[in-house]
Amino acid sequence: MDHWYSSVTMDDEFEKLVIRMNPPRVTVDNTSSRTATLIKVDSANKRGSLLEVVQVLNDMDLIIRRAYISSDGEWFMDVFHVTDQHGNKLSEDGVAERIQQSLGPSARSFRSLRRSVGVQAAPEHTTIELTGRDRPGLLSEVFAVLTDLKCNVVAAEVWTHNSRMASVVYITSEATGLPIDDPDTLAKIKKLLLYVLKGNRDKQGANTAVSVGSTHKERRLHQMMYADRDYDMNDTESGSSDRCKPFVTVDNCSDKGYTVVNLRCPDRPKLLFDTVCTLTDMQYVVYHATVIAEDPEAYQEYYMRHMDGNPISSEAERQRVINCLEAAIKRRASEGISLELCCEDRVGLLSDATRIFRENGLSVTRAEVTTRGSQAVNVFYVIDSSGNPVKSETIEAVRKEIGLTILRVKDEVYSKSPPQESGKFSLGNLFRTRSEKFLYNLGLIKSCS
Repeated sequence: MDHWYSSVTMDDEFEKLVIRMNPPRVTVDNTSSRTATLIKVDSANKRGSLLEVVQVLNDMDLIIRRAYISSDGEWFMDVFHVTDQHGNKLSEDGVAERIQQSLGPSARSFRSLRRSVGVQAAPEHTTIELTGRDRPGLLSEVFAVLTDLKCNVVAAEVWTHNSRMASVVYITSEATGLPIDDPDTLAKIKKLLLYVLKGNRDKQGANTAVSVGSTHKERRLHQMMYADRDYDMNDTESGSSDRCKPFVTVDNCSDKGYTVVNLRCPDRPKLLFDTVCTLTDMQYVVYHATVIAEDPEAYQEYYMRHMDGNPISSEAERQRVINCLEAAIKRRASEGISLELCCEDRVGLLSDATRIFRENGLSVTRAEVTTRGSQAVNVFYVIDSSGNPVKSETIEAVRKEIGLTILRVKDEVYSKSPPQESGKFSLGNLFRTRSEKFLYNLGLIKSCS
């Protein structure tokens, strides 16, 4: 055991030494292409380099139009053709510094961050991770519990796929605005949320984790759903259409000793991050790759091997890679009508909004919760709980109840010119009905009358 530990330590130290001797070089080229900015990355190769670079580009909300990746041997060389969200070239060069910092000697080793990439040095929030069986109203119940436990949700992301749900939620104390670190309070939060997640049907699969600090939400969501084996279930339950189903092939290139993965699907932002994240979590190393995403359809090709240097050796493993990549792409699929809630933030806002969704027969398939200063900027993707198409009358009824000026429909097909609203914003003055019975059963309130 001591010999194994010392060898791992020596490997880590050697890796750090190589990086110090060969610091990453990032160049930003705005002249070679008329339509995109070229970002070139050269550095000493280490496990996770590709994921770290793609994650930085992802976090900067850049669109990757093309990518050419090579990391065979001791050197890592990538070229990314990127634009901003509006399809324009980049006007700033801050991206070079950020990538260099993520790959430089001061960056944390990927090996030490398998579970929580992006942990902040000074914790600002308490992080809650939830996985369980998805059902109508689940998110409403989660936020109701947090509200009654005097927790303020400052950010969250929720994904659903194949009847499973995963969520990363950042909370602070309503009273102090600081992370919650009291062991008894944390234990109570975990206990009650686990009770909610289990419900009547998920006695074994539900899971909660609470820690002080921050994790990279999207990175963890992929890890959590992969660990929950969402790729191993009947995909027809998710309601996704065959038209949007990714096409994935996995074959071995015997003369070069690689496994070759080809992937084709409708293009969308962060697609490359989702696939690279999944291959990394599955313990594969990408040696060469080509990515083209300049049309409505994206194409990706990977030449990869196991960490031990061997290609895929069985049909079962080949099929598992296909299933996992398909699941990784679909987890972020924007199924449903997109609703954007923008208003002054307050404790209980999410609990009230998601309760109204539930009471009007809507289920949340994905959610992105952020706080910018004192403003809440939240996006929800909703579907009809019974499986029927969402009616425009239902959406308008929800908007009237929450507030026409603060809940807007992002989908053009459902968008309408908002009528003039009379009266005050009503969300803060709503009374709880069915939610109170639920909280009464949990022992959080003494009476539901």
